[in-house]
Amino acid sequence: MTTLPPTMLQLRSLIRSDAQLELALHEQPLHPPGEDEVLIRVEAAPINPSDLLLLFGAADLAGMRVGGSAERPVLHAPVPPAAMKAMAGRVGQALPAGNEGAGTVVAAGASPAAQALLGRRVAALGGAMYASHCAAKTSACLPLPEGASAVQGASCFVNPLTALCMVETMRREGHRALVHTAAASNLGQMLNRVCLKDGIALVNIVRRPEQAALLRAQGAQHVCDSSDPDFEDRLIDALAATGATLAFDAIGGGRLAGQILQAMELALLRKAGGYHRYGSETLKQVYLYGALDLGPTEFRRAFGMAWAMGGWLLTPSLARAGSATTQRLMQRVADELSTTFASRYSREVTLPGMLAADAVAVYSRRATGEKFLVRP
Repeated sequence: MTTLPPTMLQLRSLIRSDAQLELALHEQPLHPPGEDEVLIRVEAAPINPSDLLLLFGAADLAGMRVGGSAERPVLHAPVPPAAMKAMAGRVGQALPAGNEGAGTVVAAGASPAAQALLGRRVAALGGAMYASHCAAKTSACLPLPEGASAVQGASCFVNPLTALCMVETMRREGHRALVHTAAASNLGQMLNRVCLKDGIALVNIVRRPEQAALLRAQGAQHVCDSSDPDFEDRLIDALAATGATLAFDAIGGGRLAGQILQAMELALLRKAGGYHRYGSETLKQVYLYGALDLGPTEFRRAFGMAWAMGGWLLTPSLARAGSATTQRLMQRVADELSTTFASRYSREVTLPGMLAADAVAVYSRRATGEKFLVRP
């Protein structure tokens, strides 16, 4: 039987009442897992864009400063007065972070499901993975295939299940093809591989020529670069060719979501021909699922009356899909872990290394190709 240490090291994010963010490593008591829980020794955890809001809140990282010691750094950054209202609900609470990761189960509760995981390497959706150890429900764990490393399994949930749930949403809502923005990201590359494997037409929108080249080298058939002077015409052509009427937008702010809706309308009218007083009757849907641009979402209503724009998140989408579908998707991730759902990282850091000013300056930008992996 493994002897557990009395405490664990855990990263916590605190918004103080004096409008300061404080990120620090804390010694926390290490409790035995509950009946249907396991305790995981964390070996790898990615830094996803979805982790950054909890980590940094509305802090202005341009004013960050790092103190403490090399082993126990403490990061402070000011929260602008106008943003403190939005942070009011979490003032004074030191919150753990890290949506997902992978490691070895070192203790397990009494239930058969928990005991079956003891000693196994698993991926987990834990919510507190930036730590030396993390407790998780057995239902939130995915046993990794024999021989798979924690690095391979660290990103098993957020990006793979998001890509698969986008396809499930497409099918459930009656669309036949997809549009995806920020398409050269780890998630975008996964979605491209899923669509190629499943025979689904995908329009990839990127922001730089080298990103377009990367996706084309991976077999993407429809890639539109928003920095291209002919972007809107190329997007209409791609939408006309694929019939895509559903888009997932990671950018959020700016004009892109409206541009996509307008291009969908023009592609539909190109096929229909003639004049339609209220535009095409086909529903055009854009889901905003990210916020790479924190500015306002701007659009000009030039896409008829059959359109919708709204938010989309993974967890509610999985709930709508149901437990049987979720288990099927998770099994597919495990089966294709080293192929379709392989993740690539630009840099590895330790828990203290997460708080280094140079590291924060890079991963907080959420730039394509700069995905970090934490190795506690």
